[in-house]
Amino acid sequence: MKILAVSDVESKRFFEYYKPGMLEGFDLILSCGDLHPEYLEFLVTMARCPVLYVHGNHDDRYDREPEGCVCVDDKVFTCGGLRIVGLGGSCRYRDGKYMYTERQMRRRIFRLAYRLRRSRGFDILLTHAPLHGLNDLDDPPHRGFNCFRLLLDRWQPRYFIHGHVHRNYGVSIPQRCRYGDTTVINAYEYCVIETEE
Repeated sequence: MKILAVSDVESKRFFEYYKPGMLEGFDLILSCGDLHPEYLEFLVTMARCPVLYVHGNHDDRYDREPEGCVCVDDKVFTCGGLRIVGLGGSCRYRDGKYMYTERQMRRRIFRLAYRLRRSRGFDILLTHAPLHGLNDLDDPPHRGFNCFRLLLDRWQPRYFIHGHVHRNYGVSIPQRCRYGDTTVINAYEYCVIETEE
């Protein structure tokens, strides 16, 4: 399965400089948030595959949700045989619709417990914010969530895909790394993932 993960900035490659056929071959597009609805609508139209998304901390600016795309926030969603858990938003550093305290995010995770047991875990954790202490920064707006460890340690998904921390913030921010058996991907702008499914 070929997946395109996108986040935070609209890639000129897949938008302004798009040429017919560039999005062919993708089976799924995952958005980690903070992208304009028009961009996601463009992707779903040109790629002709499902586009699943979570909200970023700046997505309270949406006056409408992107047409043809599926919001997986607070869901265990199965697509193409992959079980995907969506938890959008960032750590609260000011008032905002998609900003959460650690406690609020933990509650969101606990509300998914029954569905996670029923689906016998999941394959992809799709978030906007990173894990605290892994790919996050020290400043309050870019701090990750500790409670994501609960999901990663308990279920050991194949992928944890997030955005929020722009890779151009510093040279030491990796696009891919590992947390136990989980491949962690910072989808800033875009990243292509090929799975064995």
